[in-house]
Amino acid sequence: MTATAITKELIEKFLTSRENHSRKGDNGKVLIVGGSYIYHGAPVLSSLAALRSGSDLVYTCVPKINASSTRSISPDLIVIPMADSKLTRGTVNKLLGQVPVDIDSTAIGMGLAIQDVEAIKLLVKSLLDRNVRVSLDASSLIKEILPIIEGQNVVVTPHSGEFKRLFGESVGNDTSSRLITCEKFAKQHSLTILLKGQEDIITNGEISYTNSTNSPCMTVGGTGDVLSGLVAGFLSRNKNMIEAASIATFVNGTTGELLQKEIGNHMLASDLISKLPTVLNSFNN
Repeated sequence: MTATAITKELIEKFLTSRENHSRKGDNGKVLIVGGSYIYHGAPVLSSLAALRSGSDLVYTCVPKINASSTRSISPDLIVIPMADSKLTRGTVNKLLGQVPVDIDSTAIGMGLAIQDVEAIKLLVKSLLDRNVRVSLDASSLIKEILPIIEGQNVVVTPHSGEFKRLFGESVGNDTSSRLITCEKFAKQHSLTILLKGQEDIITNGEISYTNSTNSPCMTVGGTGDVLSGLVAGFLSRNKNMIEAASIATFVNGTTGELLQKEIGNHMLASDLISKLPTVLNSFNN
């Protein structure tokens, strides 16, 4: 199958407009679930990226030990403390009772410590049962989750190592072989794959895109967390999984390229957050 290279013109077709008479919440409600004692910043980056994407409300669920520090980073975040320091079934049941029932999309796994595999399965299934569009990253990308997400509105966003852990097969180094492998598993499991790399691959097994926007500075930690937040953010307003994933990877990569020109190889993942409006405002939508 031939993949289409993502362009600015294509992304402008995918982007949704913000209605002048919309009310709070009409432009998307997002749930971010992530974080741990060590990786406290990951869900913050995802949450701020989702907000910058244009979503109205972002609920950030983090371990209780991280709640105060997360709140102190930004007053824009609605922080929901987990009952435990790691994801357990008890934590999930309490979380599901705290978040609004009309959440549009979620990103799960960024820096998340999972104590019980059944807990992540319960969380994902419960949100899918609520018709929430789901993006999975990092620790949530485990083979046990596949039976739950097959044929559902799910985007998985692995790098090469996570891809092997999830699907049990390695991807090659060249774009052609990576594309073939991604298309095979996307079609087999009826989901959307966003494989991160020097050239990103986005496919649902029927339609495939490649994204070449990139820069050496994007290897800094946290850029994938920003991407996950963008995926969830765009999913909150665009129900087309592959379109939302394509917007996210193009915007993230383009923002990285812009920062590369401005500050060279010394950017931080948090720099992406402040520069996202510049990139998003450049689109005609």
